[in-house]
Amino acid sequence: MAKTLVKTKGKYKSQTGCPIEYGLSTFGDKWSLIIVRDIMFKGKKYYGDFACCEEGISTNILASRLAELEENGILNKDRDPENKTKFIYSLTEKGKDLLPIMAEMVRWANNYDPETTADRHLIEELEQDREAFIEKMRGLIGQNIFNEDGECSVED
Repeated sequence: MAKTLVKTKGKYKSQTGCPIEYGLSTFGDKWSLIIVRDIMFKGKKYYGDFACCEEGISTNILASRLAELEENGILNKDRDPENKTKFIYSLTEKGKDLLPIMAEMVRWANNYDPETTADRHLIEELEQDREAFIEKMRGLIGQNIFNEDGECSVED
C-alpha cells in the first residue's frame, strides 16, 4: 500500500486506504472509546462528566480527545442553551454508527476478561439477536442505561 500524508486542520495524517488504520486513526485509542462509551451508554454530555470517569482521564488528554473526536466527525459540540458557559457533547451519526463495534468489544471482553463488569442480561440479548439488540440500543444512545450498582436498567 502506498502511504500518503494528508493535512487536516494543521495536522498530518497517514492514509494508506487500510480500513483498520482509518478506524484507529479516527476513534481508536483507549480514551476516545471511553468518551464514546460514556456518551453512548452512560448519558454523559458535559466536559465535567467525562473528567469524573472511573478510569481517571487527565484534563489535558480529555480536552485533546474531545477536540479530535469533534474534528473527526464523531462528536458534536454545542453550547448548552440553558447554561451558555457550558458545552454539550453528543454523537453524530458517524459516532452512533460505532454502536455495533462497541457491542462487539463488550462481547469480546466478556469472553476473555475474567474481571469484566459486562452486564449478563445485555450479553445474553446481544448473543440471542444481535440486530434486535443493536436497534434497541441505538434508540437509547445518550441515556444512562445503568443503575447505581452498574446493572443495566433497560427493560425489554
